[in-house]
Amino acid sequence: MAYVITQACCNDASCVSACPVNCIHPTPEEREFAQSEMLHIDPQTCIDCGACVDACPVDAIFPEDKLFGSLERYKDINAEYYQAHPMPEDWIPLTPQTPPRRGLGTLRVAVVGAGPAACYAACELLERSDVEVEMFERLPTPWGLVRAGVAPDHPGTKEVTRMFEWNLDRPNFAMHLGVEVGTHVTHDELLAHHHAVIYAVGASSDRALGVPGEDLPGVHAATEFVAWYNGHPDFADRSFAFSGRRVVIVGNGNVALDVARILTMDVDELARTDIADHALAALRTSNVEEVVLLGRRGPAQAAYSNPEFLALGDIDGVDVIIDEADLDLDAASAEALADPATAMKMELAREFAGRAPRPGHKRIVFRYLSSPAEILGSGRAEGVRVTRNALDVDESGRLVARSAGDGGTLETSLVLRSIGYRGEPVGGVAFDERRGIVPNDHGRVTDRVYVTGWIKRGPSGVIGTNKACAKETVAAVLEDFESGRLARSVGSRKDVRALLDRRQPDRIGFEGWRSIDRAETARAAGTARPRVKLTDTREMIAVARKKRRRLFAR
Repeated sequence: MAYVITQACCNDASCVSACPVNCIHPTPEEREFAQSEMLHIDPQTCIDCGACVDACPVDAIFPEDKLFGSLERYKDINAEYYQAHPMPEDWIPLTPQTPPRRGLGTLRVAVVGAGPAACYAACELLERSDVEVEMFERLPTPWGLVRAGVAPDHPGTKEVTRMFEWNLDRPNFAMHLGVEVGTHVTHDELLAHHHAVIYAVGASSDRALGVPGEDLPGVHAATEFVAWYNGHPDFADRSFAFSGRRVVIVGNGNVALDVARILTMDVDELARTDIADHALAALRTSNVEEVVLLGRRGPAQAAYSNPEFLALGDIDGVDVIIDEADLDLDAASAEALADPATAMKMELAREFAGRAPRPGHKRIVFRYLSSPAEILGSGRAEGVRVTRNALDVDESGRLVARSAGDGGTLETSLVLRSIGYRGEPVGGVAFDERRGIVPNDHGRVTDRVYVTGWIKRGPSGVIGTNKACAKETVAAVLEDFESGRLARSVGSRKDVRALLDRRQPDRIGFEGWRSIDRAETARAAGTARPRVKLTDTREMIAVARKKRRRLFAR
């Protein structure tokens, strides 16, 4: 019997290093790793030891005889990967760690951000006893997009925070939540108190459509909607129009699929998740019956991953609608079927297209080769004028979508754009406006300044992709430390604490976060929900302060 990696795979490759027979690929050292949707276990090599199960931070690995429902498909998905990517003849070792040179003193590193990229970097640094890490996060809670971006009906994906919590619970780590770099502490002050600063601030803004009517009320970024239903305190007071029966989403990546699921799935099912109370209440009154996703390119180039696409078929009371005519591929797209992931993407699309709609079911409709030409409405969004596209090969050999005629009009009162995230400039650090990243060389920016995560490489990959990214950046930091390039006198943890006492007395530490965590889980007691999120910053501070008062009273 073999083990099988399933939909919840986070790609952080913890299982790779745990496997004694090297049967999990692609590894971080292989070229395919950066583009891979998930990792795969070779059934012919697996020795059924279960080491990968213990190492997996998101509970994504099952014995093949324990798979159920759509997860059974992953037995074939794992095996088919090795038909196109035969097992290497020799062991591919993980990059060895450089042993620390003693006598260099303590390396102090500031990590800006508290999402997966920041946490992986901090965990990697804390493997050494001669490193102190201080984490600075603007929000009163950690975990970034794991808390505020992962869909509430994907609880397994959020399990990675348990690993972060355990690894960061060390005396040489300090967390400063509610502290904004540029407001409460400056870039130069971070450098004055640390030998190195790693920015892991993600990509917080979204890309614009660039079409007339985009500024009408009723047109929102999908990122805003996701933050709203996940209880992000900056977005808790937003409102969305659920009065119409149709919502149009521009884009068909994984975020778009998350939004489509939340808009169409049974609200009683959502009530078993950690979705924000205000979102749950609003969705109970929703009239939405259909969500249309507009993808500017064809089904072979769709941005969603196969695991997320496959999971749409498991939503009770919801049909996935695809026009079979949209699945006729041009010659260039047909060539892409040599890639197993693309072939699977088309196979799933054909399966959905072959299913008959069922009376009374809600609908998630995929319209490929379609783009918005204009948002229509008088005073607010009332519809989307669509243009049909055709694919052409440009001078560089890339497939590009070009307008090829009228695609009709879709009536709607809510339009969500989901065409990608974009990084924002970091004060005092160079920024590439075109790419939306901080220019860097394998994580190095300038003397003593580094980046990791989306602000380093752009919005690509899944949660676990940040682990390999962080390893690379931390390797650069440690190389500079070992060489003496970071040797200088800097302030201490006590100095940072004194500075923040003056600038931000309402900051929250690791123990304060744990108080918030306990309060949220206590609010869910007696229900099927894992937690009921606090969404008001003042309330979070009050809960965290109770813990501080108890500590100081001892």
